[in-house]
Amino acid sequence: MTSVSAPAASDEDGAKGPNFLFIIVDDQSPFDLKVYNPDSTLQTPNIDRLVSEGMTFDTAYHMGSWSGAVCTPSRHMVMSGRTVWHLPQKAKRGRKPLTTAPKDLADHTMAAVFNDAGYDTMRTCKRGNSYEAANAQFTVRHDASKRGGTDETGSRWHGDRVMEYLTERDQQADTDPFLIYFGFSHPHDTRDGVPDLLEKYGATNHTDKNRLPTANPKQPELPANYLPGHPFDNSHMNVRDEVSVSGVWKNRDERTIRNELGREYACSENIDRQIGRVLDQLETMGELDNTYVFYTSDHGIAIGRHGLQGKQNLYEHTWRVPMIVRGPGIKAGTRVTGNVYLLDVLATLCDLAGIDAPATNEGNSFGPILRGESSEVRDVLFGVYCGGTKPGMRSVRRGDWKLIKYESIDSGARETQLFNLAENPHEFLQEHHASDVVALTGHQPAKNQINLADSAEYADQLATMEALLLSEMKRHDDPFRFWDQPKSSAAK
Repeated sequence: MTSVSAPAASDEDGAKGPNFLFIIVDDQSPFDLKVYNPDSTLQTPNIDRLVSEGMTFDTAYHMGSWSGAVCTPSRHMVMSGRTVWHLPQKAKRGRKPLTTAPKDLADHTMAAVFNDAGYDTMRTCKRGNSYEAANAQFTVRHDASKRGGTDETGSRWHGDRVMEYLTERDQQADTDPFLIYFGFSHPHDTRDGVPDLLEKYGATNHTDKNRLPTANPKQPELPANYLPGHPFDNSHMNVRDEVSVSGVWKNRDERTIRNELGREYACSENIDRQIGRVLDQLETMGELDNTYVFYTSDHGIAIGRHGLQGKQNLYEHTWRVPMIVRGPGIKAGTRVTGNVYLLDVLATLCDLAGIDAPATNEGNSFGPILRGESSEVRDVLFGVYCGGTKPGMRSVRRGDWKLIKYESIDSGARETQLFNLAENPHEFLQEHHASDVVALTGHQPAKNQINLADSAEYADQLATMEALLLSEMKRHDDPFRFWDQPKSSAAK
């Protein structure tokens, strides 16, 4: 979807175009935030401010990944507005790449488009696992992976870069509209928190693989859908995130998971502090009312949910992302369904700026939602993970119904899950009903809160969702097929 063509730097009356502050964190489940999970003890007053002054999206997703480094395709999608199988990808070991993209795609990515439209563009973010050719288009750029527990080695470093940029603009009386890509390296592991926030959440920067971290009642409680292990091979159980994260490794016991959640919360609240500094500076400069502020993550994360640790799965805690937007014309304190992807961001920014989205873009602007004209941009959502053995995992969601399929050619695992998310929002499995799990979490699932794929009562719904998944795989040029899907000449 594209907007009407118009100069971005000013409108027809010569008024300055809107500014953009795009905030993206690394590895954060929406359920860490109180706006998505009222039981969360994470305190984020500045994100809460964005919620109260802006719009919260309940169903925002990253489309998926063909790599264990899920952030790589996710950030490609943010920058380019392309779908998951239409992204740049290098060939490996002489094999053809799985995905395809125009050779000049970098010239049509976020910063390039806004540079051409007369915007000043600035970026600070982590190094690596991103889209280097697109990142290079920003006119001011500061890249460093900052996952330490001090101001210089942690999230404040990224905050300082934005504060310096805004201060310099103010001193120079720069009136050009700006696009700031405000990226953080946390709460991705290693989740080294600053001392006062670690103390607040009862956590330690645990490094001793031979002992468990110290238990502390201040630590966050176990997630409702915690499990001591995932019940089957999901096609990539040996990925780094599941076996090698410092402080967790292969452990899934209560002490390890609660301590790691405490570290996650400490890192997330530190990010919130940096957001508050920048919002205050924009307000002081008189720019905040003319600035669209986006808050999101490149994907979610498990940290004990379903017995998993990483981002290589398609459960809601990991496939979904937070999405909160504040800015001119957005009704304060509103909440919508959305059904948006991260790949819709580029089209949305262009729409709000009054410029054309690039011809290479495949996303849909959710500007109409922000303007109160609609509540969704699509009715079907498609998810991919095949960073391990192929075809891996696929998901499709329509309304309250969600299907996940798994196939591992290495172990022979073949699994199907069907959930009604209105009745089973935590995607409880039969294993969550075990007495020892219930005792640990304090959550007793209802009888029907299970995987419904094997229930004769839901056979028709399962068939409908299976057909929908195949349709989405075809529509998005997925190169793989599952064991019970018809093969095409192009599918593997």
